Amino acid sequence: MFKAIVLVLALPAAAADLAQNTAWSTYGGAPSGGHYSALDQINRGNVAQLREAWVHSNGDVARDAAAGVKGASFEATPIYANDRLYLCTTSNRVIALDPESGTELWTFDPHAGLLNQPSRPGMCRGVTYWQATSPEPGKACEKRIFKADPQGRVFAIDADTGKSCGDFGNGGWLDAAAPEWGGAGRIIFTSSQLALGDMLILGGSVGDNIKADSTDGVIRALDARTGRPIWRLVTIPPELSDKTGGADVWPPFSVDPETNTVFVATGSPSVDLYGAGRVADIPYANAVIAIDGADGRVKWHRQIVRHDLFDYDLPDQPHVVAIERNGEKIPAVVQITKMGTVFVFHRDTGEPLLPIADVVVPASDIPNEIAAPTQPQSALPPFAVQELKEGELFGLTPWDRGWCEDSFKTYRYDGPFTPPSEKGSLIFPAPGGGGNWGGAAYDPMRHLLIVKNQNFVFTAKLIPAPRPEDRNNAGAAGQMDRYLEGTPYRVLGGRWLSPWGIPCNPPPWGELVAYDLSNGTIAWKRTVGQVPFGPFGLFKSFEKWGSPVIGGPIATGGGLVFMAGTMEGEFRAFDVETGKTVWSAQLPVPGMSVPMTYMHKGKQYVAIAAGGSTLAGTELGDRIVAFALGE
Repeated sequence: MFKAIVLVLALPAAAADLAQNTAWSTYGGAPSGGHYSALDQINRGNVAQLREAWVHSNGDVARDAAAGVKGASFEATPIYANDRLYLCTTSNRVIALDPESGTELWTFDPHAGLLNQPSRPGMCRGVTYWQATSPEPGKACEKRIFKADPQGRVFAIDADTGKSCGDFGNGGWLDAAAPEWGGAGRIIFTSSQLALGDMLILGGSVGDNIKADSTDGVIRALDARTGRPIWRLVTIPPELSDKTGGADVWPPFSVDPETNTVFVATGSPSVDLYGAGRVADIPYANAVIAIDGADGRVKWHRQIVRHDLFDYDLPDQPHVVAIERNGEKIPAVVQITKMGTVFVFHRDTGEPLLPIADVVVPASDIPNEIAAPTQPQSALPPFAVQELKEGELFGLTPWDRGWCEDSFKTYRYDGPFTPPSEKGSLIFPAPGGGGNWGGAAYDPMRHLLIVKNQNFVFTAKLIPAPRPEDRNNAGAAGQMDRYLEGTPYRVLGGRWLSPWGIPCNPPPWGELVAYDLSNGTIAWKRTVGQVPFGPFGLFKSFEKWGSPVIGGPIATGGGLVFMAGTMEGEFRAFDVETGKTVWSAQLPVPGMSVPMTYMHKGKQYVAIAAGGSTLAGTELGDRIVAFALGE
């Protein structure tokens, strides 16, 4: 363990009380998460006057096309700090924009100076802002942007000038991917990290369903000025370190500034869909962990999925909120899941604020696999559909419905938590959610948790693969065909669709759901979006069917919820109390990201990345679109 130092949160203009937060200096709006801003200049009474204010294109789509490379999805959420907007691009660059006009103020490209290699398109969902407690005027790097990339590197950049901070790491950057602990492979970064006092808290992920002994998950604290390691927490027990890995952290962190507690949501151990090599418990996998920010000590943890065989990572950052009950405000942490469930814990102790029951789940029929006999189930009603019914499968015609019914009979399906099998299993909710990254916002004034939901089914078939020629790694969009290194299997899986490319499970396929956490009920639920499907995209779903949703919502003090994320490319505002659509605008390509809002020179803006999604198969883009009230 590295030497610990005691630190407190030091972010500019970030209110400790979420209800008072008017900054958007971190990915989640506030360091505690919540996706909430108290700004109310744009509200239910005037949102109809919202107009496009400016558009910025970072040029990555054209750059990738000219280089003949396949682009990644532009899913960044900008942050507003130091009177600038900061964001990252798929080509590993960081850009500072004028918040009023969208004009570029500076661009940092590590491949133009620090790195002797061309950029490879990769996903980046956000950057991190840090500043000294009392920044010295005119001194370089007293304010910094940190950018962690999909190759496992971390860069420190002067927030004023866009120049590299040479005192950090190895002349402005460090390689945080090569592990000093167990497992093989590299840690990669897609989400923004956390600035805590004078520390940078790093998470990171490993590749899903690649090898059994992948890199062990790790959470680290680095000195924000030098990059020197301060503390680390490895999530895989030492006795399993040479057998499994993962239990990684790919969503952003959250922090309780009052107690200096860092909250993380971890993922599944490797190799995800096959766990026969995991012969002991891994309590920090698929768990909410409360960590002392000073020394990395675990204060409490709660495992939400046991012996994960479903790729049920915890997908969204834990949201540190206050819940009102009987006139009393209770400190809480809220965690959504890919299973479409919501867990609520006491912030200080980890005790459930809503009951959790153990439910019996199906056993595995894979040799030597011992699936968990029970799984935790929250008392809150789920926001996602939980079970498939053979008599209710979907089709536009008797022919494609019949195909789905025949296909259903070829798979194993025993309800929720049906494990993968050699026959092939249907996993529902799918590993893509239910809930997924960017999936929830919290309105602290009304105690409403607003969650995006998508209902679709994933297939998982484990195929014995003893020969090298069986160990391929091909797969179309939305499909997986991969050898699981270190196991006797290859996995074949993906979305369960009819030959027309239509989900076999019935709609709704995409929804927005609001929970009243003061009483544990669903306040409202509505479908969102439409999706083109079928041959050549000839069919367009009815709005009542909804669309798969990538990205997530934000809530504001104006009584609004903003969200895009649907396949047809609409950006919408909803009334937070009813779910009714009160405004919409068409984006250049679908905005598969989390929006943000900020106040600059007395005017409130709402901004979103319109980047599309390779996963959803949409057109790709590279624009930030900002909206403000018309004159």
